[in-house]
Amino acid sequence: MGGGIDNAVIYDAALKRRQSMMGASGPKALVKNFKVFRVALFACIGGVLYGYNQGMFSGLLTMPAFQSHMGEYDPFDPSADQTKKGWLTAILELGAWIGTLLSGFIAETISRKYGILVAVSVFVLGVVIQATAQYGGHDVILAGRFVTGMGVGSLAIIIPIYNSEVAPPEVRGALVALQQLAITFGILISFWIDYGTNYIGGTTLGKQQDAAWLVPICLQLFPAAVLFFGMLFMPFSPRWLVHHGRETEARTILANLRGLSVDHELVELEFLEIKAQSQFEKRTVAEHFPHLRQPTAWNTFKLQFVAIKSLFQTKPMFKRVVVATVTMFFQQWTGINAVLYYAPSIFQSLGLNNNTTSLLATGVVGILLFVSTVPAVLYVDRVGRKPVLTVGAIGMATCHIIIAVIIAKNAGQWASQASAGWAAVVFVWIFVINFGYSWGPCAWIIIAEIWPLSSRPYGSSLGASSNWLNNFIVGQVTPQMLNKIGYGSYILFGLLTFLGAGFIWFFVPETKRLTLEEMDVIFGSQGIAQADFERMAEINREIGLTAMLQGLGGSDSNHDTVSEKKSKEEEA
Repeated sequence: MGGGIDNAVIYDAALKRRQSMMGASGPKALVKNFKVFRVALFACIGGVLYGYNQGMFSGLLTMPAFQSHMGEYDPFDPSADQTKKGWLTAILELGAWIGTLLSGFIAETISRKYGILVAVSVFVLGVVIQATAQYGGHDVILAGRFVTGMGVGSLAIIIPIYNSEVAPPEVRGALVALQQLAITFGILISFWIDYGTNYIGGTTLGKQQDAAWLVPICLQLFPAAVLFFGMLFMPFSPRWLVHHGRETEARTILANLRGLSVDHELVELEFLEIKAQSQFEKRTVAEHFPHLRQPTAWNTFKLQFVAIKSLFQTKPMFKRVVVATVTMFFQQWTGINAVLYYAPSIFQSLGLNNNTTSLLATGVVGILLFVSTVPAVLYVDRVGRKPVLTVGAIGMATCHIIIAVIIAKNAGQWASQASAGWAAVVFVWIFVINFGYSWGPCAWIIIAEIWPLSSRPYGSSLGASSNWLNNFIVGQVTPQMLNKIGYGSYILFGLLTFLGAGFIWFFVPETKRLTLEEMDVIFGSQGIAQADFERMAEINREIGLTAMLQGLGGSDSNHDTVSEKKSKEEEA
């Protein structure tokens, strides 16, 4: 135990030295370094595309000009069969799920940089296909949205990986916050663009022009083009270069990104940490999956599936699987994407019969979602995950039940009960606020931090797959639910969200400020994190990182800190 304490003290001293050399952290650092700001900007573009696709299509589904091309897939009669309407929306999530599964393989095989270029190209192809829907109808929309979904799913995975590996440590937290805000901003602008283009030619059938729905679809090409051509001038990920044996190039890029010389101690420290992580991953694969130790493209492809399978084979790891996948199940079955995908239709069913008014109410959803996401960045590490998720779930479930009661009492008489309709709309808005500060960001935090170091990429991928699959199911069944069972849809979402609150409170441990060893104790897998750390410590010694850290921690002040901590341990 003493050696572990000594290592912790050395790392603590090195951390203080690193912070003194880095300077400002968080948003201030984005302004300080233009190269870092450029990285953050591109993180925002990828997030905006992802969010825009989530929100944009809801407005199109209510535009008469769009409906005239969709036939039975988007019928004018709200009482008609809505089964096929769900496919128009949900097909994007099905494509995104496949894109998510392929993204890790693509990013590791051809690099993060080229992986982003491939994903953007697929995304653009899907948008171009959709733009021809005025001639090809619903089949073209289905094909185009599936292809677009593959691009969106890949971008949602690869861009955060790229930015976390290129950006310096002092802005990584800010980038995470920016990415989440960018997604909600994309949703926000998509709703208001739909609201504006709805007026092109008029708002009724026969007057409204096809441009009303083609413009929101085609506008995606502009930010996608900026992202594509901008990435051509962006560097490769230093971590990917190190992992593939291109260490000299990695050092040069790292120094350039930090604005320092190649031999600067901060560059050397970060380079060795990257190299240690790369060696750790290779040795972990060699130990757990020796038949896949050779870094071929085929082995890389198989590894993600073999590694995910291994998570189901021990009880402690299976507990983590349950937490990750069930948390994402409940995130989607809160009904948030039912609102985001079908908000105008939902508002019309609540008595806002004018399509323009329903789109305006949908625009308010975008604003509230964006604004309510901001506080989560400020307090989630102080309050904890469980309280935020539980309170958010109870708030959302209560809104669902109230909306169901209002609809049950007033369905069919909205014309004479307009105030009741607006009351239901207000509770939809309150529902969105409760999601924005809780399950939006916090569910992703949970699934990222419960895994040991050696299993984190595969566990997080499994959680993301659960998210996309349930996203697909919700998008598929919501139109039919609203059509067949009406207010029962809100009761279903409400009951499931109450169950989600219970699941979080009684079955999910609080992960705030827990070390990986403490996480092992909670899940009953003691020793996994310790074995990971021992493997990492051995690598650190071999590549010279430990010696460098000891040198950085050798100042008088740090020596005093070491002595003080040692004496405290001896007294204990």
